[in-house]
Amino acid sequence: MQLGALRTLFAAAFLFLIGFRSMKTIKKEEWKWVIISGFLGTFIPAFLFAFAETEIDSGVVSVLNSTTPLVTLILGVVLFSINFSRNQLIGVIVGLIGCLALILEGASVNPNQNYWYAGLVLCASVCYATNVNIIKRYMQQISPIAIANGNFIVLVIPSLIVLFYSDFFEAKVVQSPEVHTSLMYISILAVVGTGIAKILFNKLVQISSPVFATSVTYTIPIVALMWGLLDGEEFSFYQVLAAGVIILGVYIANRKK
Repeated sequence: MQLGALRTLFAAAFLFLIGFRSMKTIKKEEWKWVIISGFLGTFIPAFLFAFAETEIDSGVVSVLNSTTPLVTLILGVVLFSINFSRNQLIGVIVGLIGCLALILEGASVNPNQNYWYAGLVLCASVCYATNVNIIKRYMQQISPIAIANGNFIVLVIPSLIVLFYSDFFEAKVVQSPEVHTSLMYISILAVVGTGIAKILFNKLVQISSPVFATSVTYTIPIVALMWGLLDGEEFSFYQVLAAGVIILGVYIANRKK
């Protein structure tokens, strides 16, 4: 709970410093979508991922997160009437096959993990998929930095409430050296993985299709597996092959012909 709340608050502080005035460009009738986008695209997933990674490895979490393009495609067609190409459909399916291979192989390499927590990551993927379709459909004319700032200004109070009830402000917590180290890493996560990434992703959604934008999540498992290796997590040769299938899926989905 503290991780999700602090990540949101640190990212909000960073975004306000670089683009607080950009929110003046958001029209009154657009704030409804900005608020919904903030909760679906940032607030709820931050806690779902934090809980999931208490039981399953980061590599597995990142693989499950790669279901986002498929969910985006389905929701885009069913709820938002967004068109898609044959290559996008094929690429998403190929990428999903690679993801499933990574999940199965990860379960055999690390059999002692609680894979029921995978459901939390899948819920986060649904949130992300809904958010990206909302951005494409209803916030195309808002600048990416304004969307990001608008998202986070509405999340500050909920995050403070969560942090207050999580006992973070107790003396034994605040004065702990381990907590000080954790805060440093949370700040890096918030600025790079949330603040900057949020602006870039919003721009990517606006200049491309939702499926194209979310297909970048197919490359996350590859990066996460490398970081996981440095952190002592295990992966096999077959997981490397599955990562190659994921890259192939991204290539197919983004081909023009």
